[in-house]
Amino acid sequence: MLKGVSLSAQKGDVITLIGGSGSGKSTFLRCMNLLEVPDRGSVEIDGLHVETTSKRGKTGGVSDLRTLRELRKQFGMVFQNFNLWPHMTAIGNVMDPLRAVHGVPKAEAYERALEAISQVGIEERKDYFPSQLSGGQQQRVAIARALAVDPEILLFDEPTSALDPELVSEVLRVIRKLADSGRTMVLVTHEMAFARDVSSEICFLRGGYIEHRGSPDEVFSKAAPEACQKFLHGMIT
Repeated sequence: MLKGVSLSAQKGDVITLIGGSGSGKSTFLRCMNLLEVPDRGSVEIDGLHVETTSKRGKTGGVSDLRTLRELRKQFGMVFQNFNLWPHMTAIGNVMDPLRAVHGVPKAEAYERALEAISQVGIEERKDYFPSQLSGGQQQRVAIARALAVDPEILLFDEPTSALDPELVSEVLRVIRKLADSGRTMVLVTHEMAFARDVSSEICFLRGGYIEHRGSPDEVFSKAAPEACQKFLHGMIT
């Protein structure tokens, strides 16, 4: 359960959430685009503001459903388990939210999907179905799907946790490339070396709180709280 957490990001920031299992990292991430609706709080991005309440009612606990729909369009999310449609090709999966959510005409959606697939380096697999792709390739399709809608913020929920070790590096290379290009991102990961290298800020969560936050050097220093140091020592050794 999250308790009084808050986060702000500027354009181009890469913020990484770290912590043990059950600390609230993935829940916090899902609260940002309101896939999880907190009992109390608010989300604001680019002038769009949504308040939430524990009184669910007809609007599901949010102050304005129309604004919620517009707010969600500002986020692209990459999940642990890819969540690709098995009956669609790679490019079909990338086109789907463009057509279904954003109402982009088919020809334009194809071009945007092709560009996104090229960005993640799998254009030669665009006509393959998910079952014909490796786990790393499927996750790159999922990243392309998030990129294609041109979101303000990309959210990554442990994007390498479902991959075999030899496939992790190919996905991390894509995420690093996006960070280097100035994409604003919030990332949940257990890849500590990667987090230290790519993040502008790291937040350590424990028991539903952000117990420590700062630059990578601050979080990985001996001045960090004992619980944070113990967590990092356990992850790195």
